[in-house]
Amino acid sequence: MNDLGNKSALITGGTKGIGYGIAEALLKEGINVAITGRTKETAVEAAKKLNAHGNDRAQAIGLEADVRNYESQQKAVSEATDKFGKLDIVIANAGLGHFGSVEDITIEQWKETIDTNLSGPFYSLKASVDQLKKNEGYFISISSLAGTNFFKGGSAYNASKFGLTGFTQAAMLDLRDHGVKVSTIMPGSVSTHFAGNEPDDSDAWKIQIEDIGELVVDLLKMNPRTLPSKIEVRPSMPK
Repeated sequence: MNDLGNKSALITGGTKGIGYGIAEALLKEGINVAITGRTKETAVEAAKKLNAHGNDRAQAIGLEADVRNYESQQKAVSEATDKFGKLDIVIANAGLGHFGSVEDITIEQWKETIDTNLSGPFYSLKASVDQLKKNEGYFISISSLAGTNFFKGGSAYNASKFGLTGFTQAAMLDLRDHGVKVSTIMPGSVSTHFAGNEPDDSDAWKIQIEDIGELVVDLLKMNPRTLPSKIEVRPSMPK
């Protein structure tokens, strides 16, 4: 997929943070982008901002979708395909985190974490796999270094991201014979609003959202014979 002309992408959780940074990077490459959010209003507003800083070769649209619901993901894939004519790239980015001891994590928090971070990417891929096979597309999940490194208070988050890493790697083996590339990106600390953080100058040492966007573009431009299937990325000089 190193020729990115006439491509289209769907990014879950693309209204801010990593998903927004990826959308910006893809638009600059001339790739049409559909971003999803939990409300139509936030998704459309984010798409307007992206288009204001984009170019005339590509367009962003905002869609309401809940990754925890398979039918919602089917609808988002259908809407993106209807708008752009096809779907070549799917980025499973939507995620959240609940942290605390296993004694304190509630059943609801556990379920929301697993449903969003693990079942969500499965639904996104399941809903889009026919389009990806048809167009020899690319599926990328945004996992985390927490998907291979466990930590105190991370039972729910670790479980979801360990699962996502394993799911994505197995899907890679399932789909490569169909010409579909599958990768997972595992970032460390990123300057986003995740877990209640408010990005400011003190986050300058962290990975920036545009860095993840650049990484996604690099993957898409990789020679078709080569597949970086699992990429760990971390701050060069962590605090």
